[in-house]
Amino acid sequence: MYVIRLADGTLRVPQSVTSEDGRLIGNAYVELSPDDPDYDKWVGESVTEDELAERQKRWAAENDELEREFQEYKAQKEAQRESER
Repeated sequence: MYVIRLADGTLRVPQSVTSEDGRLIGNAYVELSPDDPDYDKWVGESVTEDELAERQKRWAAENDELEREFQEYKAQKEAQRESER
């Protein structure tokens, strides 16, 4: 999850909630305005919504080779399981 900087300067900071034993309960975004005390802590690593969309688009476009390798690996493992039966 990324820290997202909105057009009005508000930040959406990811926050996870976990149980006492460390299990993940959920993920959400908390909004911080520029006058929030923690704003400066997060603004440096923030990306705009357009930058985030571009990263996601680029990752999807460049993921083809990785996905092909994974599918080959998965097929090999399935073939091994079948031959062991």
